[in-house]
Amino acid sequence: MSGRDPDRRRALLDAADRVISSEGPDVSMAAIAAAAGVTKPILYRHFGDKSGLYEALADRHVRRLTAQLRPRFAEPGTDLRGRARATIGAYLDLIAANLNLYRFLLHRASAEDTRIRSHMTSLVRGLGEELGGVLAAERAALDPVRAQVLGHAFVGMVQTTGDWWLEHPEVDRDQVVEGLVEVIAAALSPRSGRASRASGRTAAPTRTVPASPPGSPR
Repeated sequence: MSGRDPDRRRALLDAADRVISSEGPDVSMAAIAAAAGVTKPILYRHFGDKSGLYEALADRHVRRLTAQLRPRFAEPGTDLRGRARATIGAYLDLIAANLNLYRFLLHRASAEDTRIRSHMTSLVRGLGEELGGVLAAERAALDPVRAQVLGHAFVGMVQTTGDWWLEHPEVDRDQVVEGLVEVIAAALSPRSGRASRASGRTAAPTRTVPASPPGSPR
């Protein structure tokens, strides 16, 4: 059920954002409803059920995240390292600034609800596909399959590294960014592409020359 009043749904999501941000990822559904000034049944009525509320929050925040990152990684005519640095830096800043919401969606909601886990996986996969499309369109030497492999690999790498960094705030943000940039630049270097293609070829079999029997002429 999508709800009959989009403005009311938006206000309920705003209230959910506020209480999750202030109370943390383990906030109860009753607390979210109370912050919105409604009962739990009324809250669920606008989203179908708890999973529907989770999905609406995930869609909202992944859409915002994508809107802020897309211009950075898709900006044409700029240096690869600079674009990767700007994109990764923006991502780390966003998840750090919205830590409770990030943990609510990626950990709490995904852990307790298979539907939202599948939904979040689909959203993250969409980012990988989009990045793979950008790589294939911009780098003529990169075939579409390799572009998709790298697009998904980069998104997964940045997400899991960002998750680790949030648990280790003593690690300098710029050090994390530069480490990820180095991996991305190496994977996209022409030498890396040639090595990958070469490794896919079957090497010609080598002929083994039998040893001469003792005493035979060489």
